[in-house]
Amino acid sequence: MEYADVISLAELKEKTRAVVQVNKRAVALFWANENAFALSNVCIHEGGPLIQGQVHEKDGQTVVQCPWHGFEFSLKTGKTFTPVPDSVDVYDAKIENKRVLVSVQPVSRGKRLSKMNPTAQALLEKCEAAHADRPKGPLRVLGISSTNLTPGLPRTSTSEKALEWALQLAREKYGADTRVLKLRELNIRPCEGFYSRDAAACTFPCSLTQMDETDEMHKVYENMIAWADVVLVASPIRWGNASSLLYKMIERLNAVQNQITLQKKYYIQNKVAGFIITGGQDNVQKIAGELMMFFTELGFALPKFSFVGWSRGWYQEDMPSNPQAMESSMDFKEDLEKLVNNCTVLAKLVMKNPEELPKMER
Repeated sequence: MEYADVISLAELKEKTRAVVQVNKRAVALFWANENAFALSNVCIHEGGPLIQGQVHEKDGQTVVQCPWHGFEFSLKTGKTFTPVPDSVDVYDAKIENKRVLVSVQPVSRGKRLSKMNPTAQALLEKCEAAHADRPKGPLRVLGISSTNLTPGLPRTSTSEKALEWALQLAREKYGADTRVLKLRELNIRPCEGFYSRDAAACTFPCSLTQMDETDEMHKVYENMIAWADVVLVASPIRWGNASSLLYKMIERLNAVQNQITLQKKYYIQNKVAGFIITGGQDNVQKIAGELMMFFTELGFALPKFSFVGWSRGWYQEDMPSNPQAMESSMDFKEDLEKLVNNCTVLAKLVMKNPEELPKMER
């Protein structure tokens, strides 16, 4: 077996790890338990750099954990600890004359045996085909409610009530098909910041969606990308900001936006967004500005006058009166109707001859 002299034993002991080039390939070299271990530096999952991972003991073996998504590989065998034994290339490492030598060829080849879970795979296929396979039929309007209400404890939410009115208008006045997603009813894991580790670590579908079948963010992705023509987002005002549930969704939508910057892949095309913001306090314009900026970054088109806001102001602390006050506000209802009209008119325009629309890139 042919070997390459890659580093001195003293230097490896001091650093405990090093990336070396062997036969034009990056090999991660580790010193642990008075032994040298060598394996591919590229995680078989999504390509994360194993040299940056934590080394620790697990089930009697020394393992390295990929810093991107947490997959653990035995330094000795290169295999993971998942039910399906994925693996990375393993090289033989030996010590001669106080030098560390690594085999030029792997002594065992790595394989990715695990696949995206069925839910994530089906989601990806639907989203990839969404624009080519949009069937003829009525306009599709998706409502997203981000208020958080205690299950089993009925209470009127002004933002959700306004969203219900808007969807009713879309059905009755414009003949639209409508759906509503209530974020509080979905098991959505918080974003774990894979993008902050490396842009390529933020994948679509989101890595959490791929790894965790109990995560229900896939319902947002599927309805927003593969179904809706118009998305109406409703949020209450919480201390001058949007709902925390809405921010939770937005962080997970970073996986959609990241495909634009990394691969120029635009999952959101010829879709329109509008916003409904209500609360006992003010700051409607601040929240609207944040939402308009983010949704255009996803690829949504915004109509003129793309949001409605309703607030009774800072001093109106009689919160139980808010639903009744909104119910009696004819101005708000008229503005809500205009918002639905603006969104549906624009959606029909961009859907009529999408091939004639000028191409716009980020």
